[in-house]
Amino acid sequence: MSKTRNSQKLTTGAKLSYALGAVGKDMVYMLSASYVLYYYQDIIGVSAFAMGIILLAARIFDAFNDPIMGIIVAKTKTKWGKFRPWLLIGTILNAVILVLMFAAPPKLNSAGLTAYAAFAYILWGVTYTMMDIPYWSMIPAFTEGGKEREGLTTLARSAAGVGSALVMVFTVMAVQSLGKIFGGDTPKNIEIIGFRCFAVMIASLFIIFTVLTCINVKERSTAEMETVSVKQMFKALIQNDQALTVVVAIVLINCAVYITSNLVIYFFKYDFGGTDWYKSYTLFNMFGGAMQVLAMMILYPVLRRFFSNTKIFYIGLFAAILGYIVLLVLSFTNMSNVFLLFIPGYLIFSSSGIMNILTTVFLANTVDYGYLKNKRRDESVIFSMQTFVVKLASGIAAFAVSLCLQINNLSDAATTEAEQTVDLSLLVSQSAKIGLRMTMALIPIIGLFIAIFWFKKKFVLTDEKIKEISIKVHEMQGDENDQKA
Repeated sequence: MSKTRNSQKLTTGAKLSYALGAVGKDMVYMLSASYVLYYYQDIIGVSAFAMGIILLAARIFDAFNDPIMGIIVAKTKTKWGKFRPWLLIGTILNAVILVLMFAAPPKLNSAGLTAYAAFAYILWGVTYTMMDIPYWSMIPAFTEGGKEREGLTTLARSAAGVGSALVMVFTVMAVQSLGKIFGGDTPKNIEIIGFRCFAVMIASLFIIFTVLTCINVKERSTAEMETVSVKQMFKALIQNDQALTVVVAIVLINCAVYITSNLVIYFFKYDFGGTDWYKSYTLFNMFGGAMQVLAMMILYPVLRRFFSNTKIFYIGLFAAILGYIVLLVLSFTNMSNVFLLFIPGYLIFSSSGIMNILTTVFLANTVDYGYLKNKRRDESVIFSMQTFVVKLASGIAAFAVSLCLQINNLSDAATTEAEQTVDLSLLVSQSAKIGLRMTMALIPIIGLFIAIFWFKKKFVLTDEKIKEISIKVHEMQGDENDQKA
């Protein structure tokens, strides 16, 4: 006989510990998603096109890896529960691979470096999936539906935003500082050594935070989860039309975000320019990261008092589109003042923070919707697809970015970088700068408009509908418990 949930409220310690896990997890993810292409293409010298193929191929591989991990999690039975063992194992392995990924042997030739990048990045994706699926799958397993689940999801996504923002803000400055401290004597060597040291720091924090999560967060329910084959898992997603709707929206939104986050460092280095370009880059990211966190912790709760989640979703997307339009206009003016870029930065980063919360809330709600519709709870199935589609979006974005770099010959500018400090924007043609600006702003605008039309046509899980589903799910669970008793 299965045990039912107890009604004990989550402690503050459990909430904070779970949030810390999100901080570490997204620090690692942001370091990989935003800087692995830059590290291998701009610093190590691997072809931009080759890196684009590697990043996209790794995501296609995840199409098979992620659902399999969902099955493994669902079948796991230990005295520590289904999720925590894999969360801890995956974290340790992923931390080790992260360090190796940013420590490419400099003596390898071009083919060797390309092979090393491919092997390390695929392993990183596999081990990240190993811990990411159980992390998010834990939410329905130790929370009640409704306000408690939404509150914890908001906290976790806010904490994840903090982790992402910390890496986004401090990576380049930390790399420069660490590289100089540990013996870098040229711009290239400074970045090589700096990235290696910074990866060690992030990996260590990742392990510490996850250990705290595993110690303080426990599952409330030991109810059995049905397991299915890979084919059945994709079929289950298709049968849950609302999960499919959210998944497609996540791909479109994250493609826009990741194209921008991957190109913004090139924008500051080769377009905005200046010998101290990384200081302007850090200042911009600091502002953007703060706006993203404040949007999750303050702006979203304020908007939630007046609007439904669906309306907030549309508000956020239209704000992001406006931000990209302003960015595109400003990029064709005198950009010597970084503070002008704060205007589009506020709109884009604030929207990104709100989207981080809403897409996870929407996806968590589709679990109950699927249970009501298909008589089956598919937490691991649905959240494994979330992991896959987020990484798929990063792969598609990285491929688009690599094409932009290759077509606009930004790779050539990187290889001609002088050993002494120079203004690299002087080495790039005006046409290349225009191509960079158009890719960074115009493609995200198109993607976000498609996301709006798709979501408006397909999504039906309004706040009222969720309340109705929650009542029916509790009634069904009560009937099932009575039958088992």
